[in-house]
Amino acid sequence: MLNNKPTGTTLIHFLVPFILGVSLAACSSAPEKPAPAPEPKSEPVKVTEPTPPPAPEPAPVVELKPDYPERYVVKKGDTLWGIAERFLKDPWLWPQVWHINPEIRNPHLIYPGEVIALHYVDGKPYLTLEGAGGVAPPKGITTVKLSPRVRTQSLDKAIDTIPRSELAPFLYRPGVVTQEDLDKAPYIVSSRDGHLVSGPGNTVYATNVQDKTLTVYNVVKTGDVYRDPKTGEVLGYQAVKVADATVTRWGEPVTMVLSNSRAEVLDGNYLLPTEKNKLDFNFFPYPPKTKVNGEIIAAFNALSQIGQYAVVAINRGEREGLKQGHILAIYQRGEKVRDPRGEYSTKMVQLPNERAGLVMVFKVYEKVSYALVMDATRPIHINDEVANP
Repeated sequence: MLNNKPTGTTLIHFLVPFILGVSLAACSSAPEKPAPAPEPKSEPVKVTEPTPPPAPEPAPVVELKPDYPERYVVKKGDTLWGIAERFLKDPWLWPQVWHINPEIRNPHLIYPGEVIALHYVDGKPYLTLEGAGGVAPPKGITTVKLSPRVRTQSLDKAIDTIPRSELAPFLYRPGVVTQEDLDKAPYIVSSRDGHLVSGPGNTVYATNVQDKTLTVYNVVKTGDVYRDPKTGEVLGYQAVKVADATVTRWGEPVTMVLSNSRAEVLDGNYLLPTEKNKLDFNFFPYPPKTKVNGEIIAAFNALSQIGQYAVVAINRGEREGLKQGHILAIYQRGEKVRDPRGEYSTKMVQLPNERAGLVMVFKVYEKVSYALVMDATRPIHINDEVANP
């Protein structure tokens, strides 16, 4: 009789395929898990090295002239520049060797009768005043103790840095004006008797006079237009003084009387205030701290060529950091010459600029400055370059 009950082995054989089938079905029906995203590769960190500051330019070497004096007595009519030329090859380096007692009043001023003495300390020249005004070198020099004393001197008696007479045409009057200045300025509209040209003693009428506290004006006409040679920018207009005008009656228009005429006064001439600040002649020459590159754009009191003590206008001013006393070197612009190699050569060769002298800035406007030629070693021309010495 057959036994139909499954044995243990038979049961296992029956369950194994069943379990495997269920497992495979479950695996096939379960959603697939997304593959893990690859980890982002880390970019190497770029380290930017800080830009090192520019190395300071070495201080110019002070050289004495071969025939320098050991002592010099200051005379009436001397200038600081002239005295510096007696001692130094480069007079503008005077501040580097000048040592003066800072406790005295106006230590930068030098008066006739004072004695300038030269010493050497550690191989370097050392200039100072003899007596209470000076400062003895730090070592190697015997000092003499002096009793305290009071000395009163008029500032007008101190020697000037540059010749005052050369700058007379530029004192107490406007030199450079902008278009904005002209747009705001009063101007002459007519004269009492309808003269086309007015002169000293004539009565004129002016309009646009806003400041009631000013009674004396400079009558000016515009001269040269100052333009930057490279950019074409209008830097200003030369203001040429032609007369003085004094208010005699307020109203609209204002009544004025002319005096001190240097040229004819015309309707339309502008009225500008007299400059209040006197031109300071007591300053030390020194080079600009920033880089300056400009050009000579005009010249005065020079006939054919620009020489020593001629006044020039340069296309740099307060905007570029120029100040009174700044020294600039003049470089004569090199010419273009034909290459002589070959009979029909058209090749042109640019010659280098050559140093031609020095100028000292004495009056500064926003975009233009006036400077005095202190030294001229070769002919100087308009459009010659100026730069740090």
